[in-house]
Amino acid sequence: MYKRLLDLPRSPQTSFFLWGPRQTGKTTLLKACYPDAWRIDLLKTDELVRYLKQPSLLREQVASLPAKTLVVVDEIQKAPVLLDEIHYLIQERQTVFALCGSSARKVRRGHANLLGGRAVRYELLGLVAEELGDDFTIERFVNTGPLPEHYGARDPALRLRSYVDDYLREEILQEGLTRQLPVFSDFLRLAAIGDTEVLNIANVAREAGMAASTVRDHYTILVDTLVGAFLPAFTLRPKRRTVQAPKFYFRDIGVVNHLARRGAVQPGSELFGKAFENWVFHELSAHSRYSQRFYELSYWRLSSGIEVDFILGPAAVAIEAKGKSRVNAEDLKGLRNFKKDFPQMRESIVVCLEKRPRVTEDGIRILPHREFARMLWGGKLAPG
Repeated sequence: MYKRLLDLPRSPQTSFFLWGPRQTGKTTLLKACYPDAWRIDLLKTDELVRYLKQPSLLREQVASLPAKTLVVVDEIQKAPVLLDEIHYLIQERQTVFALCGSSARKVRRGHANLLGGRAVRYELLGLVAEELGDDFTIERFVNTGPLPEHYGARDPALRLRSYVDDYLREEILQEGLTRQLPVFSDFLRLAAIGDTEVLNIANVAREAGMAASTVRDHYTILVDTLVGAFLPAFTLRPKRRTVQAPKFYFRDIGVVNHLARRGAVQPGSELFGKAFENWVFHELSAHSRYSQRFYELSYWRLSSGIEVDFILGPAAVAIEAKGKSRVNAEDLKGLRNFKKDFPQMRESIVVCLEKRPRVTEDGIRILPHREFARMLWGGKLAPG
């Protein structure tokens, strides 16, 4: 088991949600952190049916527990009706709950306030380079993705196939998030092909043969089930005409490879460059959450096509991802243009496959990807 960097409270005094995509290790982490907690696993059909039929059973069971017992409920989105009982127990008995799940969508539909602010939120993503340590290689990561069971497996392709078929399709259908599975499957393939790119709803709708409103709703499903995320455009006082549409990234590059039918992703290819950019997004997203700095991530792109992949905070750090072994002047064009418009920027960085770090004459840092990961998780890159 890899040691996770998400820092959950040792002795929780406040109830919390732990959200994350399926198989990121939420249950394993909660068991490791709270071995003495009282647990309910709603993945077990008999338990799920029992609590759906009689939600008050939870109140009766908790009443029999010793005071200050932590109660863990796994896959809470499968029985959002339990949140009424949980709300009562938090308010009247000061019971502390750890509630984990892979989708807040069903919960929000029935309980929009998510316990009225009485529970804080944590999010666990897939493995990052710092957690993998010596086991991390970028070539393996961009082919298997970040899920613990996939990264170390001898048969990651078979596991990814099962994960996509059983979860991304069947699970989403069972949750009632969409009723047209074949149409949604076609959408998934197109969304995967467009991973890391500026989102054009009209183009996706045309290629998928569906209404733009349906495409928009399908992207929302991916975000709500923590399968993907939008990266907004950087809009702070633009001096030149910029692109305003968001980009879209899947949380799992292995899933992208399977859906887009990429096969093995090899260094030096265009697909490797896109997968490498997805990895950088993954590292930044996880660090923003785990460090509890929650800095904003965005991208900047001129209408001419010149762009910077990631802007951290209000123009504090600009990062370009280049999955190549030699960075040239053309690769620095975006960072240099951004710096002209935002001279207050603290740092410009290119993350790449070069062997040694270096600094250009105008101050752009060229960082090997492992050095980037070490500095990021060492707190040396993120905005203050």
